[in-house]
Amino acid sequence: MHSTPATVKTRVTYLEMKSAPMIDLSDPPGITVMRAEAITVSFYRYLYHAVGHDVGWADRKALTDKELMDIIGHEMVSIYVLYARGVPAGFVELDGRESPSIEIKYFGLMPEFRGRGLGSYFLKWTIRQAWTCNPRRLWLHTNDRDHPNALRNYIQNGFSVFDERIEDQLIMD
Repeated sequence: MHSTPATVKTRVTYLEMKSAPMIDLSDPPGITVMRAEAITVSFYRYLYHAVGHDVGWADRKALTDKELMDIIGHEMVSIYVLYARGVPAGFVELDGRESPSIEIKYFGLMPEFRGRGLGSYFLKWTIRQAWTCNPRRLWLHTNDRDHPNALRNYIQNGFSVFDERIEDQLIMD
């Protein structure tokens, strides 16, 4: 059964970072991050749903498998999975297709792993990883349907707001 797409108005906040911050980071016990080098559409869809279903992620659900694979299989797109004691706990998608900028396209934790300090750790890890590619700018956007701590986490970790807009966000039932 396919979901029926609709839209809802949401406040979207755009943030950026124009220079690499100094990040001192040590991995918490039992935590590791791995690049999904040959990610499959089914594994990506699992991650996307597990992380985003309760915060309204829907746009990638509307894509066909081929459309999605054209994005996630692109050489300038990297997907990293956060594991907690061998279990997927979250993921990040870094999109470098608009070089020299890198966009944190998707970032988040599965609900069972929120509230443990992993979000801040994983964001710091992501920032450090993105800057190894020497972009001119690292950027992302979030909205008021996202996790309540998302915007604060981004700002506390060095991002600055550069735009805010009310936009239509795709939702699926």
